Parts: sequence; C-alpha cells; structure tokens
Amino acid sequence: MAAKTVLNYLPRESVIHKMTGTTKLAFFLLFTFASMITYNTWVLLGLLVVSLLAFRLSRIKFREVRFMMTFMLVFLLLNNLFIFLFDPNQGTTLYGTRTVLCHLFWRYDLTAEQLFYMVNISLKYFVALPVAILFISATDPSEFAASLNSIGISYKVGYSVAIALRYIPDIQRDYHSISQAQQARGVELGKKEPFFKRMKNSVNILLPLILTSLNRIDTISNAMELRGFGKNSKRTWYTQRPFARRDFIALGVGAALLLISLTVTIRFGRFYNPFL
Repeated sequence: MAAKTVLNYLPRESVIHKMTGTTKLAFFLLFTFASMITYNTWVLLGLLVVSLLAFRLSRIKFREVRFMMTFMLVFLLLNNLFIFLFDPNQGTTLYGTRTVLCHLFWRYDLTAEQLFYMVNISLKYFVALPVAILFISATDPSEFAASLNSIGISYKVGYSVAIALRYIPDIQRDYHSISQAQQARGVELGKKEPFFKRMKNSVNILLPLILTSLNRIDTISNAMELRGFGKNSKRTWYTQRPFARRDFIALGVGAALLLISLTVTIRFGRFYNPFL
C-alpha cells in the first residue's frame, strides 16, 4: 500500500528516523532557506548531493515515493514551459548576456542563458524535493506535533496537523476501496469510457468517500471531546525523544549549509554566469 499512498509515514530503522522531530523540522527549514536564497549552480549541486545522501540514509525506496517524484517532474516540465512562454528572455535579463542557439518562432529565440536559467530552476526543485519527502515520510505525525509544540506553536495546532497527516493515507485507502467496490458493481472508470460518463461515475465514488470522511471526523471530534482535549494550556508528548549526537550533527550540517549559501551569495551574487 505504500506505493499507492502519498504523504504518509514510512517507518524504517535508519539514522534519519531516529532523529527528533524538532531536529528534522529545523534541518528542513535550514536546508530550504539555503536552497531558496541562491541560484548559484555550484551551491545547488552541493545541496543536491547532501539531499540525495540524506534520502539514501533514510532507507526509503524510490518506488515508495514514485508518485510524488512523478508529480514533481510533470509540474517541473509545465513550470519550465510557462516560464519560457511568458518570458523567453528571463535568462538573458538575469545573466546580462545573450547567446542565441536558434530561432524558434515569432519573438522566441532559444538562448543558452535561458536554458541555463531553467536548468537552475529545475535543480532547485531536485534539491528541495528529497528533503521535503524525507520530512513527511520519516517523521511520525505525533512526533511532528511534538516538534511544533517544542518551538512555541500551540499543541492544539500541532495536534491538528498530526491528525491531518494521519488522515490523508486513510482517505486514499478509502478511495481505493470504494473505487474497487464500485468497479466490481459495473461502474466503469477506464479510459475507454467517454469523459462525461467517467465524471458521472466518479460521483459514485466521491459521495461515499465524503460521507465516510465526515463520519470519521465526527468520531474523532467526539473522542477528543470526551477525553477533555484542550482543557489545559500545556500537554506532554509520549513520542518526544531526547536530543542525541546525531541531532546536533544534523543541526550543525544544516546551519553550515545555510552559512555557505549565504556567504557565496553575498560574495559572488545569486547567479553564477558561465557565459562571461
């Protein structure tokens, strides 16, 4: 089922999973800031190596997150396409040079600077995605709620986020179950069916899914109310782990990456231009 669901926790015996939720949240934020503030290709390549290494250390298989990877690639292709369609000279404006490779049509010239700019855009996505997937897939929802509470966010907000993260895989499993049950009853959703008929048949899946979801939400709400949730201003967490050496190392690595990214950006600028 792991390969059929997204945004779900994947338990493993790895050094990444053994870190505290606070450490993973802090590293995710430091790493994201480090990748956001620069377009320097060499910095992004270094961050990509760290990102892939962290993904490998987590022991999460590619097939388990294949859907998110595929979705990112499709989004990335569309993003680059629209960047080129709306402003084909964005790269030449940023890098200050213009090297025309070929003329396509109308005002669209394919320039080396534009290609290099879109490569850097793509690289930023490839840098951030593995760490984002790790943060979701290697952090238990209750542990994530504890980490949010540890940095000053209300435990009610943290608990709501934890419930949402636990609820997403349940919705996906319900969808697959209802879909298979409806198809067994003759409700066709295949590509051979006309588009509007598929849309109509989809209602037979969405309505039971919505009703099931509302019933589950009501059950959770009643259970929390019976347990007196929200009565006190603070709460304790069973899943909150003590800091260990690996946590301090991860935080040090994240801070060092952010410092390197800032230093290179301030000294050499956000954009590395190989065409000068």
